[in-house]
Amino acid sequence: MKISSLTIGMKVRHPQYGEGEVKTIAEHTADILFADGRKTVEPVASELQPAEPQASLTGLDVPLSSLVDQIIAKTISELGLEKADQNIDKLGVRWHGGKLVLHPSDPALQTKEVPLEVFFHKIVMVRNNLRVLEQKINAHEKLTDGEKVEMQQYITRSYGSLTTFNILFRHKEEQFGGASSKE
Repeated sequence: MKISSLTIGMKVRHPQYGEGEVKTIAEHTADILFADGRKTVEPVASELQPAEPQASLTGLDVPLSSLVDQIIAKTISELGLEKADQNIDKLGVRWHGGKLVLHPSDPALQTKEVPLEVFFHKIVMVRNNLRVLEQKINAHEKLTDGEKVEMQQYITRSYGSLTTFNILFRHKEEQFGGASSKE
């Protein structure tokens, strides 16, 4: 196995030491934690092999499970997706089974009813998307600190506007803080 094929955290199999996990990688050797301790091995000379399925993408070899986990986590994070059920336990008990009713000013028009669980899920999704946006702004390489602060102020104001919905949350620490996204 080539040293370039190793990644930190990768599970590998050594003919003598058994299965281990790559901890550090140097130019020609890798430190691997085996059941009987940490060993420095040269992957090619020791006939080191991957201990889990691998995926190769444009010359990059990574454990398949790591690749899939990273893709799923990144996708969920980028899209701000969560299972609706994950948020329902954050909804105050008194609101379970409730509904949001919108009455138009014209009585000839039909009212709109939305289950509170659905509405609450959408509110939490807005918060999650604001968090992702905040992280992207703070990590952006080309924005100046002044531009980051300016954009952060818009996010903070958005959180402030969402405090109207704090009554829906079961626990105070889950509510929109208004001043910060780190509730």
